[in-house]
Amino acid sequence: MEQDRDASGGHGFRTDVEGLRAVAIVAVLLCHAGVPWLAGGFIGVDVFFVISGFLITELLLTELRRRGTISLPRFYANRAKRILPLAALLLSSVSVVSLLLLSPLRRLEVSGDVVSSALYVVNWHFAAQSVNYFAQGVEPSPVLHLWSLSVEEQFYLVWPTMLLIVGWLCRRAGGSLRLAVGLTVAVVFAGSLALASVQSASEPAFAYFSTLDRGWELALGGGLAVLGPLRLPRALAAAVGWAGLAAIVYAVLAFGARVPFPGPAALVPTLGAAALIVAGTSAGAEVRAAPAAALSLPPVRYVGRISYSWYLWHWPALVFAALLLGRLSPLGGLAVVLAALLPTVVSHHLVEDPVRFRRSLVRVPIRGLALGSGCMATALAAGLLLVQLQPSWRTLPAAEAKGATLLRYEPRPEQRASAISPSPTEAPQDLPGPVAAGCLVGIRGTESGRCAYGDPSGSRTLVLFGDSHAMQQFPALDLIAERNGWRLLVLTKRECSPAEVAIVNSAERREYSQCDLWRRNALRRIEAGPHAWAVAISGDSAERAAGPNGAGLSGPAGIAAVESGWMATLTRLRRAGLRTVVIGDTPKATTDVPSCVSENMGDLEACGFGLPRGRARSVELRAARRVGAGAISITPEICPGGRCRAVIGGVLVYRDNAHLTATYARTLNRWLEPRLKEAIENGEKTPG
Repeated sequence: MEQDRDASGGHGFRTDVEGLRAVAIVAVLLCHAGVPWLAGGFIGVDVFFVISGFLITELLLTELRRRGTISLPRFYANRAKRILPLAALLLSSVSVVSLLLLSPLRRLEVSGDVVSSALYVVNWHFAAQSVNYFAQGVEPSPVLHLWSLSVEEQFYLVWPTMLLIVGWLCRRAGGSLRLAVGLTVAVVFAGSLALASVQSASEPAFAYFSTLDRGWELALGGGLAVLGPLRLPRALAAAVGWAGLAAIVYAVLAFGARVPFPGPAALVPTLGAAALIVAGTSAGAEVRAAPAAALSLPPVRYVGRISYSWYLWHWPALVFAALLLGRLSPLGGLAVVLAALLPTVVSHHLVEDPVRFRRSLVRVPIRGLALGSGCMATALAAGLLLVQLQPSWRTLPAAEAKGATLLRYEPRPEQRASAISPSPTEAPQDLPGPVAAGCLVGIRGTESGRCAYGDPSGSRTLVLFGDSHAMQQFPALDLIAERNGWRLLVLTKRECSPAEVAIVNSAERREYSQCDLWRRNALRRIEAGPHAWAVAISGDSAERAAGPNGAGLSGPAGIAAVESGWMATLTRLRRAGLRTVVIGDTPKATTDVPSCVSENMGDLEACGFGLPRGRARSVELRAARRVGAGAISITPEICPGGRCRAVIGGVLVYRDNAHLTATYARTLNRWLEPRLKEAIENGEKTPG
């Protein structure tokens, strides 16, 4: 994202490259603003990587040729003064605004993001969470965009040392520096691209943030620096430049969230950027051939000059604006992006440039390094401050946490609480035990393990079958199975509907083939089980069926496809002689419930919500009734009186916006047991 006038090697400052930054930043801004036909604008980051690889490698090679070595202290001092002051200002500002606008629980999450950003490892932080810009129903981090800055910083940490070692070996062996560096860059390029090709297909959310998967884009730019300026005739340079620009524009218009990145598809915009860089000089002179001439125009160059600052400020502006105003329209997103120009221009002229052009910070490297350390310390302190200012919540003792049992004699839940169980900070990790044991199969898995609970020696086996919305029923079913001498076999997979229908993986926005294979294996296992007696089945009613092209079906067609899939699964199980009961899905909140409770302990009603409407809400129960399977709705125990509650009987009901806490699910066991038995015996819908 950042540019340095010093990083132009021995061939003069490249005004066209500065202009290319303008193309990259505008693409990113329009994409993040939500302009629908520019969904591929995220490729601007890939263009930035190519530019950075080119400029930094050219700078390092020039020093190697002139001095025979690379001054690492001077290099890192230069990077520190260029990058860290503005980043520290941004992270400090985000921390302050988070303190003012976010709930205590959300602030705790952002604190971890800010600290990771200050240490320049936030890309791995987000990769571990499999986060992505395109996730629906998730509040994005205000520093999510800094993953790319972390990738570049990690590149800067390794690349100079690697070239220094290559240069030293060349001097010892008397070989060609250009050839040795070229071979090194080629190996990095090939290895990283191969990894990205595999991982972007198998684990796209992780690959998107991985430095190892992104390294080839930086190496591509480095390869251009090794080649040096190509002496192209002006007409050919123009043709190459226009072809490069066309490739970038094509990617912006044609790509979207479903294109695996940074796999082979990323070659389109990155080779486009490479073509523009190659075309930027004609016959080795400063004679610009279009489009390099257009990129060198002063207004275009100015946008490129402020691109680093604008990139830093635009994303937090969008996140906080959406928090205050609700979901932004594309027009609203554009307005926010333009409003972000104010802090962009101010910080560029008052912070970025004054520090950037202060030569004493490079002439005496220790000063630049001290400045960088101070900036990192400031950003770290800002992130840690969010933790220190967190309120503390008292956890209600287990004996006092009544949960759903309270509804038997007090149908109106409490309006305020001084202590609850689990606390808002504990709720996200209040998971059913089998999750930690690997019984909720991950995205890539296609087989369930030996996940037997209840009474392991029971002669009858009750199977819990479905996705994470089925797994949330485990705490109650486990107690019921123990009391009745049943063996409870858990067959669940993350984000995988038990309905026999191809669905879309919500995180990766494409058909979920691993789900189809896992479901097929699980159904065969259920049918072959010698002691299988009954199946309790549940799933997320919001799963989207996949259409012929892998995209999600919406509207009546999508609902009909999911309902038909449910009926197919239920019919198959019943034909196998299994007593089948559908436990309805839980109503979904419009916001993260623990986060809301963390700032509304004195007014829990503020975190309640009404029952959603529409045919999609009860698709699984409707399918059960149509085929004559048992059907149990647990909605009355979550939404007494038709309003869903955040806390019931001193127990926090939800661990996010859609899943029950294990603590609350456990308190449902006495209410659920007679209904489950009746549904198993009759195979029909039981009363409320």
